Amino acid sequence: MGSDRDELLRHGAELDGVEIVEYEPSDRHPLSPRYRRGRLLVLASSAVTVIASVAAAVVYLAWPWRYVTPGDEGHTLYRLYTPLLGTLLGLAVLGLAAALLLTAKRLLPREVSVQRRHLENGSTAEDRATFAATVADAQERTGLRRRSVFGRAMAVGAGTLGVSLGIVGVGAFVRDPWDRRTHTTSPEDTLWHTGWHSPDGETVYLRMDTGEPTEVVLVRPEDLAPGSTVPVFPFRESERDNPEALAKVFEESDNPATLYRLPEGTVMAERAERAGLNYRDYYAYSRLCTHLGCPVGMFETATRRLMCPCHQSQFDLTAYARPTFGPAARALPQLPIALHPDGHFVATGDFTGPVGPGFWELG
Repeated sequence: MGSDRDELLRHGAELDGVEIVEYEPSDRHPLSPRYRRGRLLVLASSAVTVIASVAAAVVYLAWPWRYVTPGDEGHTLYRLYTPLLGTLLGLAVLGLAAALLLTAKRLLPREVSVQRRHLENGSTAEDRATFAATVADAQERTGLRRRSVFGRAMAVGAGTLGVSLGIVGVGAFVRDPWDRRTHTTSPEDTLWHTGWHSPDGETVYLRMDTGEPTEVVLVRPEDLAPGSTVPVFPFRESERDNPEALAKVFEESDNPATLYRLPEGTVMAERAERAGLNYRDYYAYSRLCTHLGCPVGMFETATRRLMCPCHQSQFDLTAYARPTFGPAARALPQLPIALHPDGHFVATGDFTGPVGPGFWELG
């Protein structure tokens, strides 16, 4: 066996029982139109990955992502945040994939071979020598050496994409939503508290949504017939002359609750820990499904069940909104209510638990 590389290549194929059906060496001449086009396409694809990855990181860190009410200044930018971030990350992945595919199709030799399966264990010195010759030949014919421009371009693209994905992945853990000290609005406004929480003891009324953010309509027992419901939101008298505060309660995602008046003859399950959280046959629960946060707005009076229209979770109102069907695994948090001396419903505390999708530590 000679030391010539071509000889080793041919001998290696014979040793491995390989039949070369078709072999077309790549054209690596710098002036070759095919090589120049392939080189430009690979570099362009890698550049797309780098640019899109950096842009995605910038969007994630700097783009305005907080909710803005439709019609207010900045709503368009808010709506573009998620699709823009997804588009840029998608372009980064596609650019890297395109660079790898173009390298394989435009720069690597075209070869069609058939090899019999070998059951022997391990490789002989001869096998290792022929394999090394094959790898060296591929590097030489394609120019994909360790320090080549193609390798550096794809390495930079893959590294930039990895950094951007790392920023997006780690970013969600930077701010602890349970930590009062890190909240910029109020030290009491965390996942444990909603707009129904009253740290200073001010009375929180149940307010209807009339479609006009600044209109205040409070709820009285006579407003609901047996078997009916009404969405309610928190209201404080200190906010009556503050249009911004009156509108803000509708923007906070954890505020919505539903006040139910049970049909006549409804028998409730007995739970000592829930005693005093309702007023007669009036009960209030979070409006957000504990599965994925969809609005639980359907009430079937015949079965006393609440239903989520998104994924068909059902909650038994006679068992304090315990889930009985569907993917939701946690009961809807109850809002404790009472009747104020002025004849309107008030909340006597916050929800009995965190609202919305279930958390891993809650089960």
